[in-house]
Amino acid sequence: MNNAEIIEVGRRCLQDEAQALLDMVPRLGDDFVRAVELVYGCRGKFIVTGVGKSGHIGSKIAATLASTGTPSFFINPLDAYHGDLGMIQEGDVVMAISYSGMTDELLRFLPLLQRRGIPIIGMSSNARSPLGRLSVCHLDISVSHEADPLGLAPTSSTTATLAMGDALACALIKRRNFKSDDFAQYHPGGSLGKRLLSRVEDYMVSTDLPFVAPSDKVSDTIIEISRAKQGFAIVMEGGQMVGVVTDGDVRRAMQNYSERFFALTVSEIMSRQPKTITAGESLSKASELMRLNSVHTLVVLDRDGHPCGLIDSFACL
Repeated sequence: MNNAEIIEVGRRCLQDEAQALLDMVPRLGDDFVRAVELVYGCRGKFIVTGVGKSGHIGSKIAATLASTGTPSFFINPLDAYHGDLGMIQEGDVVMAISYSGMTDELLRFLPLLQRRGIPIIGMSSNARSPLGRLSVCHLDISVSHEADPLGLAPTSSTTATLAMGDALACALIKRRNFKSDDFAQYHPGGSLGKRLLSRVEDYMVSTDLPFVAPSDKVSDTIIEISRAKQGFAIVMEGGQMVGVVTDGDVRRAMQNYSERFFALTVSEIMSRQPKTITAGESLSKASELMRLNSVHTLVVLDRDGHPCGLIDSFACL
């Protein structure tokens, strides 16, 4: 098997799985809405269950929902027979996943829940399957074929299952009006937690800031920018910030003014509308402002609107 053939198999797999997802789009309907409302209105826990590959996908779906405001966890039906059934109480909602809708271990477990009045959301390829009949609403994850060359290994079907879980999570995020600040409370660790929970004031440079005046010579400003090692200087006049000058402004001035360069003042080359952020804002907000405005550094303002620091894109990583 040559390299081109290997690449073609990979491409075909991706194309088949992508098409499987696109085929699901028009099938979302009233049952999807009922599932969202059922989970949204749940006053207990949301439990996801499944066996084998469906169980692995179900565990990820439960984790995604738990991180976006829906108290949820995964339970294996086999464990339920040995004591874990006590984890499911009145007021909970269960989502059962089985591509065929006929998984024996799952079907022996679900009637126990049904008799206790616990609503079941079914996720399978067949609404008329035993799982579909046990469910108060059914999410269709059927695919025309699996993506593997033999058409046997769960590939397109597991991708469809995972995507349906993500669709449910996304709809619930909107339904709950779940915000980035809420998300941050569930992700305190790592770089994501840093961006969402940390404030600009925690990571800004606040000492020995580079300040220049509009009347300063550009040649002197180069020295100040180099000294501070920020690639940036804040232009102050009468105790107020009136602009900024960057090493990029200096380079462009050298190109545009050539012989006049050393006679230029800061006021002739500075940017008069610098991008700013307040010290109490989150790092994620700072990162977003830099991205939207295509800049690498923001001037940080205190509560009175005075410059108190600088924050760059590296600090937000």
